[in-house]
Amino acid sequence: MNWIILIIAGIFEVAFASCLGKAKESSGSEMYFWYAGFLVTCTISMVLLIKATQTLPIGTAYAVWTGIGAVGTALMGIFFFKDPVSFWRIFFLMTLIGSVVGLKSVSH
Repeated sequence: MNWIILIIAGIFEVAFASCLGKAKESSGSEMYFWYAGFLVTCTISMVLLIKATQTLPIGTAYAVWTGIGAVGTALMGIFFFKDPVSFWRIFFLMTLIGSVVGLKSVSH
């Protein structure tokens, strides 16, 4: 169950990074809406990470949480923020995914 909580925490990490990206693109009251979304999603992500680390090793949990956030945020950048796409960028995202899966598979 805590692995599922950790994955959800990682998804909320992607959400808070995406809120920062949207806030950067907007102005006025819309910008404050995105900053509020950042605070809410960041809080949820941290609370879920804390919950997951109650039974999972902290090093593994943090690495997986960060990996989910990094890959998810990079993909959000590519699909929604027009970040550049190249062979090497995709290659290293795939190696990061492989590393996260490997960490999960060797953790008890």
